[in-house]
Amino acid sequence: MHARVAAATTTALLGGTVLILPTSSAHAAADDRGPAVVAHRGASAYAPENTLAAVDKADDLGFGWVENDVQRTKDGVLVVLHDATLTRTTNVEEVYPGRAPWKVADFTAREISRLDAGSWFAPRYAGARVPTLSQYMNRVSRNHQKLVLEIKNPELYPGIERQMLQVLSNEGWLDPGHLRSRLIVQSFRPDSVRKVHDLRPGVKTALLGTPSIADLPEYARFADQINPSYTSISVGYVAAVHAFRGPHGNPLEVLTWTVDDADTARRVARYDVDGVITNRPDVVRRALRGY
Repeated sequence: MHARVAAATTTALLGGTVLILPTSSAHAAADDRGPAVVAHRGASAYAPENTLAAVDKADDLGFGWVENDVQRTKDGVLVVLHDATLTRTTNVEEVYPGRAPWKVADFTAREISRLDAGSWFAPRYAGARVPTLSQYMNRVSRNHQKLVLEIKNPELYPGIERQMLQVLSNEGWLDPGHLRSRLIVQSFRPDSVRKVHDLRPGVKTALLGTPSIADLPEYARFADQINPSYTSISVGYVAAVHAFRGPHGNPLEVLTWTVDDADTARRVARYDVDGVITNRPDVVRRALRGY
């Protein structure tokens, strides 16, 4: 692992004891030479985001970590989609013209399966579909990839944490091997992250955003990572996060997003981040060679 920067005035906290401990570092699981490189919504600069094509493109480029977003349909099926509406990344307005505002939660999984989720990106991806979480997990498993799963808008979908964990369990992703080094669950909502930890303490969890250092002792009780935008961090902030220990007894980690150019990638690497989430994983990997 790359060297940690010491923080002077923080206190380490330990959470509850669990039987299955995740590995101490996301980047160590991926590449001992530097921060992990996580393909944001798949390799989303090169294929339509959150589709199976984007997962496969990340695999083709040689990336083991992918990130996705999860929403829930009207009939309770978890689907992989970033937005709470279908308009930006599908042809929903053409297929269902009278159903504005086209919220995911207003459509059944069968209705969503009819939508084209690829043509907006490029003609060659016409016919790509919005995958269910089960379909997505099957593809990630087939590719032997690892996953950073984001629960989107949990306030819109009561109980989504328990349901998401059930899908992961059904797909074989809550066994010791996956929990140890292949799965991270994150959200912008602390209550959602806490709920995942409470329901399944062995799951590695992350809080998205840049909370104040004063709030880190509380978050360290249920989050293993603090994952901020690259625009909001400094070497001092990353060092302060690293000085705390999460619920599994390991130093809190930092995965920063969304870094798409070489100069920014090298800058955040100098901050000692543990991982970089990017739409252009190949660009970031080239920039980080030697870190």
